[in-house]
Amino acid sequence: MARRKQIYEGKAKILFEGPEPGTLIQYFKDDATAFNNQKHEVLEGKGVLNNRISEYIFQGIERIGIPTHFIRRLNMREQVVRQVEIIPLEVVVRNVAAGTMVKRLGLKEGDALPRPVVEFYLKDDKLGDPLVTEDHITAFAWANPQEMDDIVSMTLRINDFLSGLFAAVGIRLVDFKLEFGRQYEGDLMRIILADEISPDSCRLWDMETNYILDKDRFRKDLGGLTDAYREVATRLGILKENEKLDTKGPVLVSSNEEK
Repeated sequence: MARRKQIYEGKAKILFEGPEPGTLIQYFKDDATAFNNQKHEVLEGKGVLNNRISEYIFQGIERIGIPTHFIRRLNMREQVVRQVEIIPLEVVVRNVAAGTMVKRLGLKEGDALPRPVVEFYLKDDKLGDPLVTEDHITAFAWANPQEMDDIVSMTLRINDFLSGLFAAVGIRLVDFKLEFGRQYEGDLMRIILADEISPDSCRLWDMETNYILDKDRFRKDLGGLTDAYREVATRLGILKENEKLDTKGPVLVSSNEEK
């Protein structure tokens, strides 16, 4: 495989220089992390499943008129995406009480919320990704008021779409995380959806049994994470029942060799 310039490496993905100007290659790793990388494991096939699931979801979001960074899938582990200036926020939508919201507000896990709740977290691992308000965001110029209006509007439309998509296959969308970026085209700039949407970034429960089908299986030491991700892909029609999964994908050149 030809050597490519590595742009960035995160906990679950690597970004390389793309094949065309203004593009990147997004590579999905098998790494599973939790608690700000204090817990880490490599689970074969996880990256392949997340790549396929995220591709499917982003294509659906594009069909409802929301712009995304997704261009095309290259292979089992890689996508070509538009290069964007990431807004340093994690946007979390909560439909059901779970996770940190339960601890912060003393709610009962599993209770439906009166309406979807949108929260914002500053993307900063050193600070533990703290919860912030829209006043913080605009005061510190992480995003301006018009950008926040666009982000919230797109976020709620994506929530409606995903809730229906998962409900149709017997999955409850408890909560999920989004990231957005600025795409520049000459003098024009628009906000588009970036990153990924997969069981790594969503809480997904079976609607009848509440069986966990997301990364909480890793966080809570429940086991069976890749089986759960495969179940999500199968229900969505991405994989056929008992289809053999090609978990290898492209061979990466090590970071040291690339430099």
